Amino acid sequence: MAGIYLHIPFCASKCVYCGFYSVVSTARREEYLTALTREMALRQDYLRGADIRTIYFGGGTPTLLTPDEVAALLADLRRHFPVAPDAEITMEGNPEQLTPDYCQALHALGVNRLSIGVQSFHDPVLQFMRRRHTAHEAIGAVHNAAAAGITNLSIDLIYGVSERDDKQWADELQHLATLPIQHFSAYALTPEENSLLYKQIQHGRHAPVDEEMATRQYRQLTDYARELGFEHYEVSNFARPGFHSRHNSAYWDGTPYLGLGAAAHSFDGKSRQWNASNLSQYLHDIAEGQDCAERETLAPTDQYNETLLLRLRTRDGLDLQALAREFGEQRRQELLAYFEKEVPHEHYTLIKNRLCLTEAGLWFADGIAGGGFVEC
Repeated sequence: MAGIYLHIPFCASKCVYCGFYSVVSTARREEYLTALTREMALRQDYLRGADIRTIYFGGGTPTLLTPDEVAALLADLRRHFPVAPDAEITMEGNPEQLTPDYCQALHALGVNRLSIGVQSFHDPVLQFMRRRHTAHEAIGAVHNAAAAGITNLSIDLIYGVSERDDKQWADELQHLATLPIQHFSAYALTPEENSLLYKQIQHGRHAPVDEEMATRQYRQLTDYARELGFEHYEVSNFARPGFHSRHNSAYWDGTPYLGLGAAAHSFDGKSRQWNASNLSQYLHDIAEGQDCAERETLAPTDQYNETLLLRLRTRDGLDLQALAREFGEQRRQELLAYFEKEVPHEHYTLIKNRLCLTEAGLWFADGIAGGGFVEC
């Protein structure tokens, strides 16, 4: 079992918080799509013939692609890889592109999951973020997708934004009860180092992120999601029963995946590789048939640390017996000793050799996992 990620780096504009690689131009779009197909051929043995259970179009803004372009990419993927008939096929999309016709076209092509970049239902917040849609358009996009027959719908939200107080955030959360969604992801506003927001904060043009506000709004979010029956199955992800993101869950489980496109990352179980975060460099290397990826082989300690970091982000947590089989009994004992001594008991549970963070503990997941790391 494996997954494939396709990075579509084109955007109509750059959001204030975005740290992902993208370009505000579609001038080289046709050349890029050709390169993606060539890279499929170059990398078709990377996953060693494993069945492809998930395909994910991320970005950038994948919904800038036409239905014909999406169809061609899916056909190329099926020609080069054994894509399972019931594969989860996700496309990230911005509300302004998700018209009724476009949603119907995606559904006809077999795109069976949409991740819609709503971010906020409050227009002043959207304007601060430099989003190109309004709250009304965001709501309309979700309904367009549902009406088209796409039955696995997710939206993204961002909390901890100083332009919105706790009452306004609570009002925004009410939309979760009224929209036909099965999943949502929510992220704290984070000034990534290469984002416009980071530069604004550095130059004193925007206040630093209020961590106390982010904590309060995260707790508002988790409490309301629980009331609505959404399962909080990963730090930032919530789903109706049966609608966990299969693609993202595979990342956290350590399932191999292939990343195609500029800046895309791949993992084969023991090593990672990543393509150049530069459109011109990527296009040149692929055109020349060259390998444009850098690689890192993970030492056993790196594999162990990543296992802690990724598994403890999920409510399923760590199977300690499996951990001992893979990394040795000593590692299991050391981890248990660390939790007993250093981690507040209300932040985790240990039941039948499964170590899981509680709702309260998930907010501190990265710090808790990092405290258990071993050095090379």
